[in-house]
Amino acid sequence: MQLYNTLSAKERATLIEEAGQERLTISFYQYAHIGNPELFRDHLFIQWNALDVLGRIYVAHEGINAQLSVPAENFEAFKNHLDSISFLENVRLNIAIEQDNLSFLKLKVKVRHKIVADGLNDATFDVTDKGIHVNAEVFNALIEDPNTVLVDMRNHYESEIGHFKNALTPDVDTFRDSLDSIERDLADHKADKKLVMYCTGGIRCEKASAYYKHKGFKQVYQLEGGIIDYARQVENRKLENKFLGKNFVFDHRRGERITDDVIAHCHQCGKPCDTHVNCANEACHLLFIQCEACGEQMDSCCSEACKDVHNLPYEEQKKLRKGKAASNKIFKKGRSDVLKFKR
Repeated sequence: MQLYNTLSAKERATLIEEAGQERLTISFYQYAHIGNPELFRDHLFIQWNALDVLGRIYVAHEGINAQLSVPAENFEAFKNHLDSISFLENVRLNIAIEQDNLSFLKLKVKVRHKIVADGLNDATFDVTDKGIHVNAEVFNALIEDPNTVLVDMRNHYESEIGHFKNALTPDVDTFRDSLDSIERDLADHKADKKLVMYCTGGIRCEKASAYYKHKGFKQVYQLEGGIIDYARQVENRKLENKFLGKNFVFDHRRGERITDDVIAHCHQCGKPCDTHVNCANEACHLLFIQCEACGEQMDSCCSEACKDVHNLPYEEQKKLRKGKAASNKIFKKGRSDVLKFKR
Protein backbone atom coordinates (compact mmCIF):
# COMPACT_ATOMS: atom_id res chain seq x y z
CA MET A 1 0.00 0.00 0.00
CA GLN A 2 1.33 3.44 -0.95
CA LEU A 3 2.30 5.46 2.11
CA TYR A 4 4.65 7.95 0.45
CA ASN A 5 4.78 10.48 -2.39
CA THR A 6 5.38 9.20 -5.90
CA LEU A 7 5.53 12.57 -7.71
CA SER A 8 8.17 15.27 -7.53
CA ALA A 9 7.19 18.82 -6.58
CA LYS A 10 7.67 19.90 -10.20
CA GLU A 11 5.43 17.11 -11.51
CA ARG A 12 2.77 17.91 -8.93
CA ALA A 13 2.83 21.63 -9.77
CA THR A 14 2.26 20.80 -13.44
CA LEU A 15 -0.70 18.57 -12.59
CA ILE A 16 -2.27 21.24 -10.37
CA GLU A 17 -1.93 23.90 -13.06
CA GLU A 18 -3.34 21.58 -15.73
CA ALA A 19 -6.31 20.62 -13.52
CA GLY A 20 -7.29 24.27 -13.08
CA GLN A 21 -9.10 23.54 -9.81
CA GLU A 22 -9.12 25.93 -6.88
CA ARG A 23 -7.39 24.69 -3.74
CA LEU A 24 -7.79 25.88 -0.15
CA THR A 25 -4.76 26.42 2.07
CA ILE A 26 -5.62 25.38 5.62
CA SER A 27 -3.88 24.96 8.96
CA PHE A 28 -5.05 23.40 12.19
CA TYR A 29 -3.69 21.78 15.33
CA GLN A 30 -4.97 19.88 18.29
CA TYR A 31 -3.25 18.84 21.47
CA ALA A 32 -4.45 15.39 22.50
CA HIS A 33 -3.09 12.16 23.91
CA ILE A 34 -2.41 9.88 20.92
CA GLY A 35 -1.47 6.34 21.89
CA ASN A 36 -0.03 5.13 18.57
CA PRO A 37 1.19 8.06 16.41
CA GLU A 38 2.65 5.73 13.76
CA LEU A 39 -0.68 4.02 13.12
CA PHE A 40 -2.49 7.36 13.14
CA ARG A 41 0.05 8.76 10.67
CA ASP A 42 -0.57 5.90 8.20
CA HIS A 43 -4.34 6.29 8.52
CA LEU A 44 -4.12 10.01 7.72
CA PHE A 45 -1.86 9.48 4.73
CA ILE A 46 -4.15 6.85 3.18
CA GLN A 47 -7.30 8.93 3.66
CA TRP A 48 -5.85 12.30 2.65
CA ASN A 49 -3.85 11.05 -0.30
CA ALA A 50 -7.13 9.81 -1.78
CA LEU A 51 -8.55 13.35 -1.40
CA ASP A 52 -5.51 14.94 -3.10
CA VAL A 53 -4.46 16.67 0.12
CA LEU A 54 -0.96 18.15 0.03
CA GLY A 55 0.97 19.61 2.93
CA ARG A 56 3.18 19.19 5.96
CA ILE A 57 1.63 17.34 8.89
CA TYR A 58 3.30 16.35 12.16
CA VAL A 59 1.87 13.73 14.50
CA ALA A 60 3.13 12.95 18.01
CA HIS A 61 1.90 11.51 21.30
CA GLU A 62 0.90 15.09 22.25
CA GLY A 63 -1.31 15.76 19.17
CA ILE A 64 -1.27 16.92 15.56
CA ASN A 65 -0.04 20.01 13.71
CA ALA A 66 -1.17 20.35 10.09
CA GLN A 67 -0.52 22.85 7.31
CA LEU A 68 -2.00 21.72 4.04
CA SER A 69 -3.98 22.42 0.91
CA VAL A 70 -7.01 20.54 -0.40
CA PRO A 71 -9.05 20.89 -3.62
CA ALA A 72 -12.06 23.08 -2.84
CA GLU A 73 -14.36 20.40 -4.23
CA ASN A 74 -12.95 17.89 -1.71
CA PHE A 75 -13.19 20.17 1.33
CA GLU A 76 -16.47 18.72 2.60
CA ALA A 77 -15.14 15.16 2.39
CA PHE A 78 -11.96 16.28 4.15
CA LYS A 79 -13.97 17.97 6.92
CA ASN A 80 -16.17 14.89 7.31
CA HIS A 81 -13.06 12.77 7.79
CA LEU A 82 -11.76 15.12 10.49
CA ASP A 83 -15.13 14.99 12.26
CA SER A 84 -14.99 11.19 12.25
CA ILE A 85 -11.92 11.36 14.53
CA SER A 86 -13.07 11.99 18.10
CA PHE A 87 -10.47 14.59 19.13
CA LEU A 88 -10.64 16.39 15.78
CA GLU A 89 -14.42 16.78 15.59
CA ASN A 90 -15.21 20.45 14.95
CA VAL A 91 -11.53 21.38 15.24
CA ARG A 92 -10.93 25.01 14.26
CA LEU A 93 -9.61 25.28 10.70
CA ASN A 94 -7.58 28.37 9.85
CA ILE A 95 -8.19 29.07 6.17
CA ALA A 96 -5.48 31.24 4.62
CA ILE A 97 -6.21 34.91 3.97
CA GLU A 98 -4.41 34.74 0.63
CA GLN A 99 -4.99 31.56 -1.38
CA ASP A 100 -2.37 29.97 -3.62
CA ASN A 101 -2.92 26.70 -5.47
CA LEU A 102 0.79 25.89 -5.22
CA SER A 103 1.23 26.53 -1.49
CA PHE A 104 2.13 22.85 -0.99
CA LEU A 105 3.34 20.35 -3.56
CA LYS A 106 3.73 17.12 -1.58
CA LEU A 107 1.88 15.25 1.15
CA LYS A 108 4.22 14.71 4.09
CA VAL A 109 2.81 13.15 7.25
CA LYS A 110 5.60 12.63 9.76
CA VAL A 111 5.78 11.22 13.26
CA ARG A 112 7.70 13.52 15.59
CA HIS A 113 8.68 13.42 19.26
CA LYS A 114 6.55 16.56 19.71
CA ILE A 115 4.40 18.63 17.36
CA VAL A 116 6.11 21.78 18.67
CA ALA A 117 9.74 21.35 19.72
CA ASP A 118 10.07 22.88 23.18
CA GLY A 119 13.21 21.36 24.67
CA LEU A 120 11.25 20.46 27.82
CA ASN A 121 11.65 17.26 29.75
CA ASP A 122 9.08 17.59 32.50
CA ALA A 123 6.72 14.70 33.22
CA THR A 124 4.55 16.92 35.42
CA PHE A 125 3.81 19.37 32.60
CA ASP A 126 0.39 18.74 31.01
CA VAL A 127 0.13 20.44 27.62
CA THR A 128 -3.67 20.12 27.61
CA ASP A 129 -4.00 22.31 30.75
CA LYS A 130 -4.08 25.46 28.64
CA GLY A 131 -4.77 29.12 29.32
CA ILE A 132 -7.91 31.09 28.47
CA HIS A 133 -8.70 31.43 24.76
CA VAL A 134 -9.96 34.86 23.68
CA ASN A 135 -11.42 36.13 20.42
CA ALA A 136 -10.32 39.26 18.56
CA GLU A 137 -12.71 41.60 20.40
CA VAL A 138 -11.66 40.46 23.87
CA PHE A 139 -8.02 40.40 22.78
CA ASN A 140 -8.22 44.03 21.65
CA ALA A 141 -9.64 45.03 25.02
CA LEU A 142 -7.09 43.00 26.99
CA ILE A 143 -4.06 44.51 25.29
CA GLU A 144 -5.26 48.02 26.15
CA ASP A 145 -5.30 47.09 29.86
CA PRO A 146 -2.21 48.59 31.61
CA ASN A 147 -1.98 45.39 33.67
CA THR A 148 -1.46 43.31 30.53
CA VAL A 149 1.84 42.12 29.12
CA LEU A 150 1.46 41.20 25.44
CA VAL A 151 4.01 38.67 24.16
CA ASP A 152 4.74 37.48 20.63
CA MET A 153 5.57 33.75 20.85
CA ARG A 154 7.13 33.63 17.38
CA ASN A 155 10.75 33.88 16.29
CA HIS A 156 12.68 37.02 15.35
CA TYR A 157 12.30 36.65 11.58
CA GLU A 158 8.51 36.32 11.93
CA SER A 159 7.87 39.29 14.20
CA GLU A 160 10.28 41.44 12.19
CA ILE A 161 7.79 41.79 9.31
CA GLY A 162 4.64 42.03 11.42
CA HIS A 163 3.46 42.15 15.02
CA PHE A 164 0.83 43.67 17.29
CA LYS A 165 1.31 47.18 18.61
CA ASN A 166 3.26 47.33 21.88
CA ALA A 167 4.01 43.59 21.89
CA LEU A 168 7.18 42.17 23.37
CA THR A 169 8.98 40.48 20.48
CA PRO A 170 11.76 38.28 21.89
CA ASP A 171 14.88 38.19 19.72
CA VAL A 172 14.97 34.38 19.60
CA ASP A 173 15.64 31.78 16.95
CA THR A 174 13.36 29.04 18.27
CA PHE A 175 10.25 28.52 20.36
CA ARG A 176 12.26 26.70 23.01
CA ASP A 177 14.47 29.79 23.39
CA SER A 178 11.46 32.01 24.02
CA LEU A 179 10.02 29.92 26.88
CA ASP A 180 12.88 30.54 29.32
CA SER A 181 13.49 34.08 28.07
CA ILE A 182 9.93 35.21 28.74
CA GLU A 183 9.69 33.49 32.12
CA ARG A 184 12.92 35.15 33.19
CA ASP A 185 11.83 38.62 32.02
CA LEU A 186 8.40 38.38 33.67
CA ALA A 187 9.39 36.48 36.83
CA ASP A 188 8.28 39.34 39.09
CA HIS A 189 4.82 39.58 37.53
CA LYS A 190 3.44 36.05 37.77
CA ALA A 191 0.60 37.17 40.04
CA ASP A 192 -0.11 40.81 39.20
CA LYS A 193 0.03 40.89 35.37
CA LYS A 194 -2.19 39.38 32.70
CA LEU A 195 0.03 37.40 30.36
CA VAL A 196 -1.50 37.56 26.85
CA MET A 197 0.17 35.65 24.02
CA TYR A 198 -0.25 35.23 20.29
CA CYS A 199 1.41 33.37 17.42
CA THR A 200 0.64 32.45 13.80
CA GLY A 201 -2.27 30.06 14.27
CA GLY A 202 -2.34 29.37 17.99
CA ILE A 203 -0.30 26.20 18.41
CA ARG A 204 2.78 27.71 20.02
CA CYS A 205 1.03 30.03 22.45
CA GLU A 206 -1.35 27.23 23.47
CA LYS A 207 1.61 25.12 24.59
CA ALA A 208 3.20 28.21 26.12
CA SER A 209 0.01 29.04 28.03
CA ALA A 210 -0.01 25.58 29.62
CA TYR A 211 3.72 25.88 30.38
CA TYR A 212 3.39 29.27 32.07
CA LYS A 213 0.43 28.09 34.13
CA HIS A 214 2.65 25.20 35.20
CA LYS A 215 5.33 27.74 36.13
CA GLY A 216 3.01 29.73 38.39
CA PHE A 217 1.55 32.50 36.20
CA LYS A 218 -1.96 33.20 37.50
CA GLN A 219 -3.61 35.05 34.57
CA VAL A 220 -2.74 33.45 31.22
CA TYR A 221 -4.53 34.17 27.95
CA GLN A 222 -3.97 33.37 24.29
CA LEU A 223 -5.39 34.71 21.04
CA GLU A 224 -7.55 31.89 19.71
CA GLY A 225 -6.74 31.05 16.10
CA GLY A 226 -3.67 33.26 16.18
CA ILE A 227 -2.99 36.08 13.75
CA ILE A 228 -4.65 34.17 10.90
CA ASP A 229 -8.07 34.05 12.52
CA TYR A 230 -7.66 37.49 14.11
CA ALA A 231 -7.33 39.06 10.65
CA ARG A 232 -10.51 37.34 9.52
CA GLN A 233 -12.44 38.36 12.63
CA VAL A 234 -11.51 42.05 12.49
CA GLU A 235 -12.57 42.18 8.84
CA ASN A 236 -15.85 40.31 9.31
CA ARG A 237 -16.82 42.11 12.52
CA LYS A 238 -15.42 45.55 11.57
CA LEU A 239 -13.10 45.68 14.58
CA GLU A 240 -10.01 47.84 14.97
CA ASN A 241 -7.00 46.02 13.52
CA LYS A 242 -4.14 46.32 15.99
CA PHE A 243 -1.72 44.24 13.93
CA LEU A 244 0.97 45.92 11.84
CA GLY A 245 2.38 44.48 8.62
CA LYS A 246 2.61 40.89 7.40
CA ASN A 247 1.98 37.54 9.04
CA PHE A 248 4.84 35.13 8.30
CA VAL A 249 3.57 31.74 7.06
CA PHE A 250 5.40 28.45 6.62
CA ASP A 251 4.78 27.66 2.98
CA HIS A 252 6.32 29.02 -0.19
CA ARG A 253 4.35 32.31 0.14
CA ARG A 254 6.33 33.17 3.32
CA GLY A 255 3.85 35.87 4.28
CA GLU A 256 0.25 37.09 4.20
CA ARG A 257 -0.33 40.83 4.21
CA ILE A 258 -2.57 41.86 7.11
CA THR A 259 -2.16 45.65 6.81
CA ASP A 260 -0.39 47.98 4.38
CA ASP A 261 2.25 48.89 6.98
CA VAL A 262 5.80 47.93 5.99
CA ILE A 263 7.70 47.81 9.27
CA ALA A 264 10.82 45.91 8.15
CA HIS A 265 13.77 46.82 5.93
CA CYS A 266 15.77 45.17 3.18
CA HIS A 267 18.69 43.44 4.87
CA GLN A 268 21.03 44.51 2.09
CA CYS A 269 20.25 48.18 1.39
CA GLY A 270 18.02 49.24 4.30
CA LYS A 271 15.04 50.37 2.23
CA PRO A 272 11.53 49.63 3.56
CA CYS A 273 10.69 46.06 2.55
CA ASP A 274 9.05 43.00 4.12
CA THR A 275 9.58 40.34 1.44
CA HIS A 276 11.36 37.22 2.65
CA VAL A 277 13.42 35.24 0.16
CA ASN A 278 15.81 32.31 0.35
CA CYS A 279 19.33 32.79 -0.96
CA ALA A 280 19.51 31.33 -4.47
CA ASN A 281 22.74 29.54 -3.58
CA GLU A 282 21.40 26.11 -2.56
CA ALA A 283 24.44 25.58 -0.33
CA CYS A 284 23.29 28.57 1.73
CA HIS A 285 19.51 29.01 1.36
CA LEU A 286 19.59 31.76 4.01
CA LEU A 287 16.17 33.24 4.75
CA PHE A 288 16.39 37.04 4.65
CA ILE A 289 14.56 40.18 3.55
CA GLN A 290 15.46 41.46 0.09
CA CYS A 291 13.93 44.22 -2.06
CA GLU A 292 13.47 43.84 -5.82
CA ALA A 293 16.41 46.11 -6.66
CA CYS A 294 18.82 44.12 -4.49
CA GLY A 295 17.38 40.90 -5.85
CA GLU A 296 18.26 41.93 -9.38
CA GLN A 297 21.69 43.22 -8.41
CA MET A 298 22.58 40.16 -6.31
CA ASP A 299 20.95 37.45 -8.47
CA SER A 300 18.66 36.72 -5.49
CA CYS A 301 21.67 35.87 -3.31
CA CYS A 302 22.60 37.09 0.17
CA SER A 303 26.25 37.90 -0.59
CA GLU A 304 28.82 38.26 -3.35
CA ALA A 305 30.32 34.92 -2.30
CA CYS A 306 26.95 33.16 -2.73
CA LYS A 307 26.41 34.99 -6.00
CA ASP A 308 29.70 33.56 -7.29
CA VAL A 309 28.68 30.04 -6.27
CA HIS A 310 25.21 30.46 -7.75
CA ASN A 311 26.76 31.32 -11.13
CA LEU A 312 28.92 28.17 -11.22
CA PRO A 313 27.88 25.17 -13.35
CA TYR A 314 25.31 23.04 -11.54
CA GLU A 315 27.61 20.04 -11.06
CA GLU A 316 30.23 22.22 -9.39
CA GLN A 317 27.56 23.61 -7.04
CA LYS A 318 26.55 20.06 -6.08
CA LYS A 319 30.14 19.21 -5.14
CA LEU A 320 30.31 22.20 -2.82
CA ARG A 321 27.17 21.05 -1.01
CA LYS A 322 28.53 17.61 -0.13
CA GLY A 323 29.33 16.69 3.45
CA LYS A 324 27.82 17.26 6.87
CA ALA A 325 29.83 20.43 7.48
CA ALA A 326 28.26 22.04 4.43
CA SER A 327 24.72 20.84 5.16
CA ASN A 328 24.80 22.40 8.64
CA LYS A 329 25.04 25.84 7.04
CA ILE A 330 21.79 25.48 5.11
CA PHE A 331 18.37 26.96 6.00
CA LYS A 332 19.51 29.56 8.55
CA LYS A 333 16.95 32.21 9.41
CA GLY A 334 18.09 35.81 9.00
CA ARG A 335 21.29 35.57 11.05
CA SER A 336 24.42 36.33 9.05
CA ASP A 337 27.33 38.75 9.09
CA VAL A 338 26.69 39.48 5.40
CA LEU A 339 23.33 41.12 6.18
CA LYS A 340 24.18 44.78 6.81
CA PHE A 341 20.69 45.95 7.76
CA LYS A 342 19.35 43.10 9.84
CA ARG A 343 17.98 44.79 12.98
